[in-house]
Amino acid sequence: MSNKKKIIIMTSLVLLLAVTAIFNFVFANSQTAAATADGGVTTANYFTTYRTERTTTRNEELVQLDSVIALYEEGDEKYEEATEMKMDIVAAMEKELVLENMVKSLGFSDAVVSVSADSDNINVFINSSELNYDTALSIYNMMKNETGVVAGNIIIMPVYAES
Repeated sequence: MSNKKKIIIMTSLVLLLAVTAIFNFVFANSQTAAATADGGVTTANYFTTYRTERTTTRNEELVQLDSVIALYEEGDEKYEEATEMKMDIVAAMEKELVLENMVKSLGFSDAVVSVSADSDNINVFINSSELNYDTALSIYNMMKNETGVVAGNIIIMPVYAES
């Protein structure tokens, strides 16, 4: 691939990233304005905001990795490393979606699970005003059985959000 093509690809990816950031900013401001007009921001938006920010960050990471992949030929060390990192991010995204649905199946109206791609940490945020021992144990066991992560690396936090 010629340098001119690489420059064009990198420029287009950077522009795409900039457009995504602008849309994210406009979307976040419109949601904030709508929530303020309704009488203030509630923590119900916590879960939506968290997911939006997580998706935006992941998309930016994927765009950067795609640009690295576009610059190098298959078989090159940096190409292989970027491809592996991209697959790790995709696997973490899939795992988070599955775990969030599993936690919701316990009767919570909403939940967010964050799986770290580079360490064995799992953060679970549940829509609950309090967390009792039995519920925490159920979530710990679910996370441990599904991911193999030791219980000391699983953090469960209740975040009360009005429905």
